[in-house]
Amino acid sequence: MFIGQYDHSIDDKSRLTLPVRFRDALADGVVLSKGLDGSVDVYAKDAWQTTIAERIGGLDPLSSEARTLQRLFFGGAAEDTPDKQGRVLLPPHLIRYGSLVKDVTVIGTHDHLEIWDRSAWVERLEGIEGSADHAAERLAAQRV
Repeated sequence: MFIGQYDHSIDDKSRLTLPVRFRDALADGVVLSKGLDGSVDVYAKDAWQTTIAERIGGLDPLSSEARTLQRLFFGGAAEDTPDKQGRVLLPPHLIRYGSLVKDVTVIGTHDHLEIWDRSAWVERLEGIEGSADHAAERLAAQRV
């Protein structure tokens, strides 16, 4: 399980060092992709398969909304294997998508990591903390 918040930096070669505590879980390779909220997401390959590939890939290709999600997730994805220092290469299109500069925050979100520009994460976190109570109440009301 991926939890916590970690401040890191992207080096001059567009590499990001993954948090130490997650390196073993990601050692066999990762899929980096565009996230739904503007983050760059990092999945272990097996988690990508079950969380994204099976669910998004299984959508009806005759639906324009399905094609939109498939283009976002599959067209924007890249595979990599962390090096001995735990670094992964962030492709230019993902750096642009996430508006990533040098200083980033990596957050654990249960089954994957999200990479955020550090200042964008601070703003996003303020919004999350301000609306989490209401979201919890709405989700609890939907529970059967």
